[in-house]
Amino acid sequence: MAVGARSGRDEPEERPERPGAQQPEDAVDGAGGTDGTAGVDEAAESPQRSFWKELPLLIVIALVLALLIKTFLVQAFSIPSDSMQNTLQRGDRVLVDKLTPWFGSEPERGEVVVFNDPDEWLAGEPTPEPNIFQQALSWIGLMPSADEKDLIKRVIAVGGDTVECQKGGPVKVNGKALDEPYIFPGNTPCDDKPFGPLKVPKDHIWVMGDHRQNSYDSRYHTDDKTKGFVPNEKVVGRAVVVAWPVTRWATLPVPDTFDQPGIGDQAAAAAIGLGPAGLGVAGAVPLVMWRRRVLTRGRTAG
Repeated sequence: MAVGARSGRDEPEERPERPGAQQPEDAVDGAGGTDGTAGVDEAAESPQRSFWKELPLLIVIALVLALLIKTFLVQAFSIPSDSMQNTLQRGDRVLVDKLTPWFGSEPERGEVVVFNDPDEWLAGEPTPEPNIFQQALSWIGLMPSADEKDLIKRVIAVGGDTVECQKGGPVKVNGKALDEPYIFPGNTPCDDKPFGPLKVPKDHIWVMGDHRQNSYDSRYHTDDKTKGFVPNEKVVGRAVVVAWPVTRWATLPVPDTFDQPGIGDQAAAAAIGLGPAGLGVAGAVPLVMWRRRVLTRGRTAG
């Protein structure tokens, strides 16, 4: 048989594998063996590397969300004085709802509100110097800013109300005496600074501290340009909960005395102009609507 000639049998020839030839599906490259451990390790390490790459982006998103929450939703404020005892103690942290004012909600009687200084009520008060850590926390809303001149008091009367308090007597709103169990024990409603009767201007509020004999509130600013009334536009929001310390966690609801019948009638009438002319208009509207309906039916029938 000549060299290089085929034999008579039909047997496949064994040829060496060429570089780059396709391998079976269960084969692996390199030193990983046939159990695929090297590929699994690489797959496990990939998400970890991806997380660390995305971490800075997650931090930025978290900071932006915190800033938006501080600006539009909720912000923490610290209580710097004793003017709201015993409802609030010095050092308490309260969460303030800043969202509802964006939808046109106005302060209501009995609410505890935070508001910007309307006319240098805090003049002469020392301003603490925060460190860098405190500045960072205040920027994202976890701590109040030392630069903000804010106060916290209870709303006693709103625009259109008549409010007064004579020595030895209770605070009265629209002639209704308030039962004020939130006043600091041993305090009187206003013996240190009686006032009124005063008519609260539209879009303003009259505020008082719960620790009446230790609160420079609306009563002490009747000679200011705002006459002691706080413009609604100065209100930052309503304090809704004591968040810190945890041992003092509590909500801040509106006391029942502000829900007594008749207390809001006068303000409601003033808000919609229900004097003699207002009553005339209110009575005429249903008559005009009834007349138009009758005329429309008559034309349809004809």
